[in-house]
Amino acid sequence: MSLRPTLETRLAQPAIEGAGVHLHRAFGFQDPSELDPFLLFDDFRNDRPEDFKQGFPWHPHRGIETITYVLEGSVEHSDSLGNTGNLQSGDIQWMTAGSGILHQEMPQGNTNGQMHGFQLWANLPSSLKMTEPRYQDVKGADIPEIIDDDGTRVKVIIGNFWGKSGPVDGIAADPQYLDIYVPPGVKKTFPVDTYRRAFAYVFDGAGAFADASAPTGILLEKEVAGQEVNIRDLSGNRTLIRFGTGDEVTVQAGPEGLRFLLVSGAPIQEPVAWHGPIVMNTQEELRKAFAELRNGTFIQPAH
Repeated sequence: MSLRPTLETRLAQPAIEGAGVHLHRAFGFQDPSELDPFLLFDDFRNDRPEDFKQGFPWHPHRGIETITYVLEGSVEHSDSLGNTGNLQSGDIQWMTAGSGILHQEMPQGNTNGQMHGFQLWANLPSSLKMTEPRYQDVKGADIPEIIDDDGTRVKVIIGNFWGKSGPVDGIAADPQYLDIYVPPGVKKTFPVDTYRRAFAYVFDGAGAFADASAPTGILLEKEVAGQEVNIRDLSGNRTLIRFGTGDEVTVQAGPEGLRFLLVSGAPIQEPVAWHGPIVMNTQEELRKAFAELRNGTFIQPAH
């Protein structure tokens, strides 16, 4: 087994999207090869309804898939295909935009006015850019949760982990998407397929990730699996950790425990032409998509 080195840690940055939704962006609109096949990750945590109630009115997507995971509050959605729904706390939605879709997402706070969720964009390969759009809405009760003897909890949202399979299927990026809680003081190692790009997003508590190399900013050293490795200490306030290659990630939870998302996917390794909500392979394809938006032919007829 080989430990994945920490290539980079960074805090998610404030951003405003839609009709004035205040959120934090961990990555996006930068180098699309950095976390290929993933393009963007937003954390929309907010306890001020005036900062999110205007939502994300009608807008287009083409060439990608979006994964929305709601922790608190709800998100009402509708689209140009006639689909409507309401994602509640714990629910997830995977939208394959494919050839093109118009949709809107309107977040609603819980009884205390709080809203929290995540949205991840996954690229589609050229062979599936113009596939037929579809939705997969999954209730939180249908997401399997594994509780280990030491109290570690893992929700398997997508992919296979510790003998459980997530309820979302048929995804081009073939990702693994886990919501992990590690109890106070517990050290835990999680397998990650060697051939996938991987990142963690720490959003609650604090802890330290073991590192097989010695990047800048190491605070202390511990012995893990019989070898000296470095430990990078992290707070849980919206921290992204980008990993190098290897087949496992080791974390030591702090005194309050640690909760994070662990996401990995097979890289597509194709050219990316990207503007706003549309991601294609060439600039010509991108120009065509926006021309179709202007002339009203963006939405393809159903087969």
